[in-house]
Amino acid sequence: MSGLGLGNIAGEGNGRSHCSGGKAKLLAMGKALPKNVLHQDKFVDTYLHGTSCNDPTTRAKLERLCRSTTVRTRYTVMSKELLDEHPELKTEGTPTLTPHLDICNAAVLELGASAARAALGEWGRPVADITHLVYISSTEIRLPGGDLFLATRLALPPNTVRTSLLLLGCSGGAAGLRTAKDIAENNPGSRVLVIAAETTVLGFRPPSHDRPYDLVSAALFGDGASAAIIGASSIRAEEDPFLELEFSRQEFLPGTDKVIHGKIAEEGSDFKLGRDLPEKIESRIEGLCRTLMDKVGIKEFNDLFWAVHPGGPAILNRLEVCLELEPDKLKISRKALMNYGNVSSNTVFYVLEYLRDELKKGAIREEWGLILAFGPGITFEGMLVRGIN
Repeated sequence: MSGLGLGNIAGEGNGRSHCSGGKAKLLAMGKALPKNVLHQDKFVDTYLHGTSCNDPTTRAKLERLCRSTTVRTRYTVMSKELLDEHPELKTEGTPTLTPHLDICNAAVLELGASAARAALGEWGRPVADITHLVYISSTEIRLPGGDLFLATRLALPPNTVRTSLLLLGCSGGAAGLRTAKDIAENNPGSRVLVIAAETTVLGFRPPSHDRPYDLVSAALFGDGASAAIIGASSIRAEEDPFLELEFSRQEFLPGTDKVIHGKIAEEGSDFKLGRDLPEKIESRIEGLCRTLMDKVGIKEFNDLFWAVHPGGPAILNRLEVCLELEPDKLKISRKALMNYGNVSSNTVFYVLEYLRDELKKGAIREEWGLILAFGPGITFEGMLVRGIN
């Protein structure tokens, strides 16, 4: 494969290689979480008390869902103080879009800026060296958008080129990496700051038998923000790349636009996940992975490391069985789900943080890996990556 400029697939030692000049690299990462921690074993009581729900059927269903998620902790913007300030949020049938959006817009800015500062601090170069901003969110609606407010709050140069990726759901983080990769590789010397910020507040409302899907979201999703810095050329001594972004691919599965479905209503967002989502993902995932693997001649799925957005345990379980993966291949995805829940576009970055830890410890012997995420459409995002010494 040396003719492709990709080095020897077999590699030496742990198989990872030195970075090549032209490909984008992940240089630094950061995250931010709300101060309110949701412990899954106490969540049912907290949620039902906060929404004044005493229905035993709802309690039993929510308890069952919480057990099935494998989540232990999540983080949330919502608090008793916010509910006291906005009691309409827990009143069924009340138009609450304005307070929902006010809370969300403020939260994603605070979280996004904190995550960005963490990434910039780890990166170690001046903020003035950022040339591009890619902003990802499915939980804000306004003009101008969060990209402008974040650029201002972070004191980015006024000529920073901004790109917003909105309403992409769980595939947003991987889409942001793909976009940043393209920008970095086509603008020599550039440094791209990627920020993803999400909150579930937009969908917060009291449980209703007419909306059973609300309980799935309540049991699985969390809030948070993440940031990453991407660059392709002129890597400086103070920069510490750990992952090279080699090839990316996006596909959508025709006829599945209702499987992951959401809309904005007077009471906030209305979000539904189809029960056949894991099955639909399974129907296309092998072909997507092989298309990327063929770029470097890899045949076996277990010859890769994996960073998969953990949309839920059923998706990870179906992926593991379909691709005949060894049990530890999705370990870091399951760990991110356990510790943060599904934080929409952010979660793949939390997985990548764990991946970085494993790479730096030398715990991963494979040189090549795949980043995967799935969002509305159904949209598949895939990227072939390589660990860097």
